[in-house]
Formats: sequence, structure tokens, C-alpha cells
Amino acid sequence: MGHTAVWDHKAAMEIIKDWNGIDQVLLRNPHGASVKVSLHGGQVTSWRNEHGEELLFTSSKASFKPPKAIRGGIPVCFPQFGNCASLEQHGFAKNKIWTVDDNPPQLHPNDSNGKSFVDLLLKSTEEELKCWPYSFEFRLRVSLGADGGLSLISRVRNINSKPFSFSFAYHTYLLVSDISEVRIEGLETLDYLDNLCQKERFTEQGDAVTFESEVDRVYLRCPNVIAVLDHERKRTYMIRKEGLPDVVVWNPWEKKSKSMVDFGDEEYKHMLCVDGAAMEKPITLKPGEEWTGRLELSVVPSSFCIEHFEIQRKTLRYGSNVQL
Repeated sequence: MGHTAVWDHKAAMEIIKDWNGIDQVLLRNPHGASVKVSLHGGQVTSWRNEHGEELLFTSSKASFKPPKAIRGGIPVCFPQFGNCASLEQHGFAKNKIWTVDDNPPQLHPNDSNGKSFVDLLLKSTEEELKCWPYSFEFRLRVSLGADGGLSLISRVRNINSKPFSFSFAYHTYLLVSDISEVRIEGLETLDYLDNLCQKERFTEQGDAVTFESEVDRVYLRCPNVIAVLDHERKRTYMIRKEGLPDVVVWNPWEKKSKSMVDFGDEEYKHMLCVDGAAMEKPITLKPGEEWTGRLELSVVPSSFCIEHFEIQRKTLRYGSNVQL
């Protein structure tokens, strides 16, 4: 009689160093898929499928040396996404050195069974308190499933004596074959704020979002499932989210690309940011309260996508307590 194999998530996790000597966590699954998470920013920097193909974009000009944020992967934007007078763009979490949390509070068994994962921790320090005077604990679990799916679970707890508010985004850089051949489904008919037009509010008119020029939008009150179709590679990124009502869509196109020192002039053709976010209405936590925001990424063949996507969207679109 055979024995059922038990997946040891600790055996599937390895601490390695990047070329600047910063610790990274390497996660693997039994089929050869892998994820790299840098302690610089608590940032996923690589997600590869079982064939070794990279699924996330990272700029060839990205800096991996703190305090400069890494251009690519999945930066964690907290306590803000965008600009604010007192804070750097997209907040400070993406620039800080996180620690591995060896004794995190328990999550649902579905968030660990059969997965390789790591728990990271960021706490407020005197440096952060000078620019954002609130005490917090931020716990991040990054998981790689047996099916190659990538999930991130953020838990922010207010350990302050007064309430605080924040905005948030998983600034996800997807690697695509050709931006002109990519479409996003699931955002049709929704309102969005256009950052290229002083955050003026518009309604999406197309049956999908496609790209012919720079795009920088915040889609509001979105469904919990979004599909990004890459026609040339015949694959589709499925994005599932919980606790993140909005979706940021960004591609800098040619002119802006040339103005960014950590971004190649032609690299806009092969990337697209589609971010699960909480933007329109900031999250407010009372003392002792905790917020959870989840993102799950998977890849399916495009030939399989349309029926699969419609089932997922109908199931999850209106759910407020989604079990992903």
C-alpha cells in the first residue's frame, strides 16, 4: 500500500542572497515552479512556471540596492499608493528591509496546506513614525501552490492608540509578449479615475481594455476576478482579489519610459501593471483592528479562458467575503 506524501513547506523554502547581499526567499513547488521574495520591500521579484518561464516583469535597469525601490515584480504599496506631501510615492513599505516572521498568527488551513510559503513582518520604527505617526504591524504571507499559483495575503494591524487610514496596492508588473496585443476583461462598464486627466472620472466604454498609448487609471469597485489575455503567448493571467475593491491599470508607453532612469526605453512593450488596490476609499483601522487584503495570480491557456473566466466572475463578482 502506498503512502500519501506530505508537502513540507519549510523544505521548499531556501534563503539566498542577491548580488547586493540582500536576503531573498526562494520558494519551490513539486513541479518545478518557483517564486523569489526579497526582504528588500517584502517584494516578489520572480514568479516562474513549471517550465521555468518568467511571468513577472522586472526592468533590466532596476536597482536592487536599498533604499531605492525595485522596478518590477510586485511592490507592496503602503501606507499609500500615489503621491502625498509627507510621504514618498507609493509609501515606504517597498523600500524597507522586512524580516522573516517565524511565529505568525494562524491563517486558514487553505492558506498553507500543500503550499510552500513564507511569512514576512514589517513594524513601524522611529524613522517611519517621523513621517507617518502611527504604530502598525504588517504581516505578509507569500505562497506558491502545487498548481503554480501565486498568492499574497497582507494583514495590517493598528497597534496605535488612535485610528489611522491608509491606501494600498499590490503593484503587479505582469510580463507580456506585446502590450499592443494584450486585453483586460472584467473592467467593462466600470467607472475609473484617469490620472492623466487630473483624476477626472470616466466610464469604460469598451468591451475590454486595450492599449495604444499611455494608460494610468484607477478602476473603481471592481469584480473580484479580472483576466489579462496575452494573445501572442496564448495564455491568460487570472487575477483574484479580496479586500481590494479597486484595480489600477498602468503602462507608461514610450515618452514616460524615456524619463525613468530605472526603466528601459522600449520595455513598456513587454509589461503591464494590473494592481489589486484600495484607493477610492482609504481603509480606516481603530486601535487593535486588523485589515486583510488578498491577491491570487494564476495562468491558464487562453483557449480555456473565456468559459473559465465567466464562471469565476459570476461566482465571485458580488461576494464581499470571498474564499479564494
